[in-house]
Amino acid sequence: MAAFFRSKWSTVGRSLSGSLSNISDGLLKSSNEVMQKMTSNIMLHQQQRTFIQMRTKLKCVDNSGAKKVMCIQPLKGKKGARLGDTIIASVKEAQPRGKVKKGDVVYGVVVRAAMQRGRCDGSEIKFDDNAVVLVNKQGEPIGTRVFGPVPHELRKKKHLKILTLAEHIA
Repeated sequence: MAAFFRSKWSTVGRSLSGSLSNISDGLLKSSNEVMQKMTSNIMLHQQQRTFIQMRTKLKCVDNSGAKKVMCIQPLKGKKGARLGDTIIASVKEAQPRGKVKKGDVVYGVVVRAAMQRGRCDGSEIKFDDNAVVLVNKQGEPIGTRVFGPVPHELRKKKHLKILTLAEHIA
């Protein structure tokens, strides 16, 4: 923008064009400072972590054939689901020759949640993503492997089969 002012007003004189360029440079510096403050405020206030509720998209971490699922409803009529809770979900993305297909309505157990959960020893656990393992109506896993870390809180919720299939227990 400063170059535009200089070329248009070049006949007026050096003092005017020099003052215009100084003003425009000052505006650019102040706008850069404002942008830096805004980005630092955004970094301080990260996204609020909430329950897994209706229309939450989750990653499927077993070999049942589903890649992404969307929560239809948390079971037991709660406000939302947390670690170890069972949900009803719809398969949004699936592998070509898997046990479940796109559009299937399935049950799933939440094995990773971005929302913090307190432990008995006073520590808190939270994960980077929301993940689910697909199960049948009896609570048995559809897949034969579970990828990634799984919290040991699933033992209290009676999901021992998922813990035995897991690679790593957090």
